[in-house]
Amino acid sequence: MKNMIRDLVIVQHPVSVSVPLNYQVNLSVRAEGTGILNYQWFKSDEEEVFGATRPDLTVTAQRSQLYICRVNDQFCNCVFSEWVKVKVPDIAKPGLPVAWRGELHIAVHPAPQTVRQGQRLTLSCSAFGIPIPHYQWYRNGHPLLGKTTNTLQIHNAEADDRGTYLCSVSNVEEERWTEPADVDIEPSNQLKVTAPKLTATDKVALLIGNLNYSHHPDLMAPTMDVHELANLLQQLGFRVVSLLDLTREEMLAAIDKFILLLDRGVYALFYYAGHGYERSGRNYLVAIDAPQPYRPENCVCVQRVMRMMQERRTALSVVLLDTCRTWYNQDCIASEIRPLVPMGNTVYGYATCEDAEAYEVQDGGKSTGIFTKYLNKHILQPEKVTHVLEQVSEDLGRDPLVTGKQAVEIKHTLKEPRSLTDPVRTTGHTGELRLRDACWRQANELPRQKLLIFPCGVEVEVSFSALFSNVMVAFGTVKTTGPRTQDCTVTLRSTPAMEDIFSSPGRSGEMDSLLLNNLVAENTDCSLRLCGLQKLQGSLVIKVDLHYTHTGSKLRLQESKQLDIGKPLVASCDQYRGQQALVTQRQEGAPSQSMGHVSHSKQPPRQTLGQPGRPFTRKAECAAKVPTARSNEPEENDETEPQDFTF
Repeated sequence: MKNMIRDLVIVQHPVSVSVPLNYQVNLSVRAEGTGILNYQWFKSDEEEVFGATRPDLTVTAQRSQLYICRVNDQFCNCVFSEWVKVKVPDIAKPGLPVAWRGELHIAVHPAPQTVRQGQRLTLSCSAFGIPIPHYQWYRNGHPLLGKTTNTLQIHNAEADDRGTYLCSVSNVEEERWTEPADVDIEPSNQLKVTAPKLTATDKVALLIGNLNYSHHPDLMAPTMDVHELANLLQQLGFRVVSLLDLTREEMLAAIDKFILLLDRGVYALFYYAGHGYERSGRNYLVAIDAPQPYRPENCVCVQRVMRMMQERRTALSVVLLDTCRTWYNQDCIASEIRPLVPMGNTVYGYATCEDAEAYEVQDGGKSTGIFTKYLNKHILQPEKVTHVLEQVSEDLGRDPLVTGKQAVEIKHTLKEPRSLTDPVRTTGHTGELRLRDACWRQANELPRQKLLIFPCGVEVEVSFSALFSNVMVAFGTVKTTGPRTQDCTVTLRSTPAMEDIFSSPGRSGEMDSLLLNNLVAENTDCSLRLCGLQKLQGSLVIKVDLHYTHTGSKLRLQESKQLDIGKPLVASCDQYRGQQALVTQRQEGAPSQSMGHVSHSKQPPRQTLGQPGRPFTRKAECAAKVPTARSNEPEENDETEPQDFTF
């Protein structure tokens, strides 16, 4: 009989703290495994902390620093704790109580001030606490979206920014409020000649995040990055389609649908988070089914997407890429934009510069791409889109995690100060708008909630919520119990069964966090995640199983009902038909590919990027760290794509 070896797991992670200079902090990690466990603590610069080989580490805070703990067992298994930050705010007089033991203490309150219209408004707050405090700013009692750092900045103060400001400081233990700060905005003495306000006839966005790769390291950040960016773009008036985990054929089909929504005067935004690379001056997005090694024909060329956007004569075309741009042939030329016509108004926002990598981090318990983290911070600003990206670049440049490793690159042909906040004006375009609205609604339509009445008298409500355009959650709730039933429970299944791409413990936790703010999710008895809806070819049937105890016989009984919900969300667009057409087209018309360069080496095992061990992870590392070097490098074969690109 084989010995059963218990998995090595961390059951308690250390927590981040904010403490004064020279304060002694205890960081603790608890792990479970078989046999004797060994511990080693590290700093953010990957330097071992000398002598730190116990579960508890006492640190005298000298400066802000990141820490992580590695745990090994006797079977060569290894796990890492989460990264935690010991933050030392630069405050001359902290004013802490003599017997301070980690409770929240606000050391710096925002100060009342008067700012001239058009100037920058800055309010600051700083606090100590164990665990580390979080911040949320309020104006006149209303929370300010995205203002969740200790410093509030409004770059061009307007009359609407006048009011009373407060900051909520909280952690899992308690919440405290700053003193109120009254802000007055004085009118500018200079008379400005206001240019005509630029408008859009509509705003359309396609967001794609790839994270679960068949042959390459998995990623963590695209889930939250796409979800949060989609919410912010919707606030800006964009019609958003957000999709996760697409094959190449599914990516091409989604892009084709996206292009059909574009027309003259439309603002178009395409965003991608996932693996990628750069070759011969062109950027490629790696689909989740790309083989190893992959070739350009296994990926999606970004320049082709931009070309199709320009051909629709959009008023503004924006491509945002949170992916690597590593070169795989060092003789390649630098990429450039040459617009189809002098109309311009195209913008590239790259997470990193050419021949460099992009990174993702664990930030406040969630995974995020560093570029998208700062993009989401600034995207609601009513400024020229290139100015927004410049602010993103400046913030990322100050991030110590990627100093010298990642730098935002912006390329554009803007000839007008277009902003993502520009209003939509539909005059003269109502016909186009109705067609576009119908198409967009088709891809985002949810099934209506349904009340099912079981023979035993129990009523169960089934409702639905969309997390992405191809990810839906079904909820089951017992509304009323029958006259002779008790201990009612409900479970949900689907036919066909839709894979839950977030079933792993780390991913499941982040998905659950998305539902915490969902009103539909409150007070429900069960839920079922339905992912990859773009693959659905027929109706989706929800099977509702009711389990209850009969009060008379005391027997545990089950009754079931089925609910046909058709093709929800993006499934109604029948993307699979477009995929089949593309496959047929290539089989009939594409030239055959030589197999002489196909690698037959054993592929490394599928793994997840973002394992603890460093404070950031590569968004698109070309190969796993295995002895077979260059195992994921694209083959240097002749591409089947035409070479006459116009930008």
